[in-house]
Amino acid sequence: MTAIPEYSSSARAGLVGLYRRVIKLPERIPFSLIQFAARIAISHVFWQSAQTKLASWPVTLQLFANEYNLPFIDPSIAAPLATTAEITGSVLLFLGLFSRLAALMLLGVVSVIQIFVFPENWAEHLLWASLLLLVLTRGAGVFSLDYVAERTFSASGK
Repeated sequence: MTAIPEYSSSARAGLVGLYRRVIKLPERIPFSLIQFAARIAISHVFWQSAQTKLASWPVTLQLFANEYNLPFIDPSIAAPLATTAEITGSVLLFLGLFSRLAALMLLGVVSVIQIFVFPENWAEHLLWASLLLLVLTRGAGVFSLDYVAERTFSASGK
């Protein structure tokens, strides 16, 4: 008969306690750092998209006219509107200024892209929407001009 080693209940409790402490380590990451990372990541996506459109405007107009086929809006209006929304939204998110409004505006852009342009890319659009929803629902965080403005205006209002 082979002996099965028995672990004492204190050793088991020690391992469980260690496991619980290790699992909870990510909770120590400041939420504002997560908000900052989300803002920078999604602003980069839309900034790059806008830069691509601006790099070859005639090609952009052709894409909006022939490939994207947006209903209800002329391609000569849709192209500058989309490019302006991407530039404005990405800059505002990067700075953390009017972040919730910028996130809402870019959620509209993502919705149009998902519904009318590239519905097969739903996973990528869901990722973008998730980051934008984080900013929309929780704000820009401490590392933002929104936070500075809030602190400034709330202090002056006392």
